[in-house]
Amino acid sequence: MKFNLKEIISSIADVGQKLFKKTELKKNDLETIISLCDDLISNKGAAFGITVARDITDLYQTLSPENKLLFFKKINEKYKPSHTKVAEAIENYQKTQNDKNLYKLSVISEGKRRELFKRMNMAPHGISTIVSLREDLLKLLNQNKDLEPLDDDLRELFKSWFNPGFLKLAKITWDTKAAVLEKIMKYERVHEIKDMDELKRRLGEDRRFFSYFHPALEDEPIIFVQVALTNGLGRSIQEITKPRSDGDQKYDSATFYSISNCQEGLSRVTLGNFLIKRVVFEIQEELPNIKHFGTLSPIPGFRDWFSYLEDGKIKNILGDVPVENISFLKSPDLKVGDPRIVSNKVAITKLVAHYLMNEKDKKKLPINDVCRFHLGNGAIIDDIIINANVSEVGLNRSFGVMVNYLYELNNIEKNHEEYINNKTIIISDKLKKII
Repeated sequence: MKFNLKEIISSIADVGQKLFKKTELKKNDLETIISLCDDLISNKGAAFGITVARDITDLYQTLSPENKLLFFKKINEKYKPSHTKVAEAIENYQKTQNDKNLYKLSVISEGKRRELFKRMNMAPHGISTIVSLREDLLKLLNQNKDLEPLDDDLRELFKSWFNPGFLKLAKITWDTKAAVLEKIMKYERVHEIKDMDELKRRLGEDRRFFSYFHPALEDEPIIFVQVALTNGLGRSIQEITKPRSDGDQKYDSATFYSISNCQEGLSRVTLGNFLIKRVVFEIQEELPNIKHFGTLSPIPGFRDWFSYLEDGKIKNILGDVPVENISFLKSPDLKVGDPRIVSNKVAITKLVAHYLMNEKDKKKLPINDVCRFHLGNGAIIDDIIINANVSEVGLNRSFGVMVNYLYELNNIEKNHEEYINNKTIIISDKLKKII
């Protein structure tokens, strides 16, 4: 039998065109997207899977909010683990405890939701669509607790996909691509960057700016940190962000003053702790004269917490200080820079210290998420600073009060272990004298 090479190549090309030809999809079609998910989860070959994954991600982006909710509910239920099959797999493993049965048990107990998302990731721009999908899901969780297992699966996948080993750390400078600089201005969560002049200040000689990027998300910052080189830890956001003064600057400290998670869909996927430790290493390599590392951190939620606090509890916290001295803090007419904030420094410091150390969640950890983050990284509460952020934002968050968390490099691991294992919150000696 003779083979015609041209005919064979032509036949292969025809198959390829049919396989990868863009299917015309009806927008907002819930039934079709579920059917496509069934096709994708079946084993019909990698090339077929890429095409179907592309159709799913394209179609998902056309779904209405109502159909997105129905989509989540359907795949959550349809691809969840089978309790019957899990029980059978457990029984088989108990009868014959070997690696093969253990692997089967792990696969069956996981269900097919994660596998669905893994295969969706084969699509062009699949990972960005799935991150956006989780952002949509997070908005629905409070009213749809039954979807929490679906979110757990996505979060576990993201921990692998966004493992710091896969991320690229980049130093952001004024020469960085304009597209990236524009996104940084947009994504800054802690201290707004009002214009390019202010951004240029934050990229100055006495500043360091680092961001993680993922290879599948080109020019898309994942999380970034801003650092000020200072003498001693920075004690005022006004001082940190003001124009740089000339003169001999012999800095001994690095003050982390803003950490922003750029992707809402990656919330609760721990990246910030890896970023801080990596940036400490980078600064040590570049600037060996920098010996001290810490933060100037906001206290989001403190003012709201205080506004609902009863006088009896306030009195217990303050001790000998009369409650009337700080009653002005509950006034809706309180203005930025009110001098009574400074004149009641000790009382406010006691309140903030109590809030950070004693107000706990169900896991017996601080209710303040910024505090949890830094203590979990091995920092200590070094100081509480009045009028550290004299602005409307600072007033609304915490009456302008901010916190220095100190990273003592020799004690980070010990502090971390004490916090995680014993819920121990370590504070500096200077704070102990006040409270």
